[in-house]
Amino acid sequence: MPKLFPEDQARVDKVLSEGIYKVERRPFRFWRLMTLLIFVLVLISVAGYLVADYFDKL
Repeated sequence: MPKLFPEDQARVDKVLSEGIYKVERRPFRFWRLMTLLIFVLVLISVAGYLVADYFDKL
C-alpha cells in the first residue's frame, strides 16, 4: 500500500474515527450463516415435495 502524504493521512484518520467506522461490530459468524442457508434450502425443498405430492393426488 502506498504511503500517503501527512495531510492525506490526517484526512483518512479523521474519516475512520467517525461515523460507521467507529461502531463496534460482532465478529462475522460463517457457520451460523451456512446453517441458516442449509435450513432454508431444506425447508424450501420439503415444501416443494409437499406441493408436488398434493397436486399429484388430485
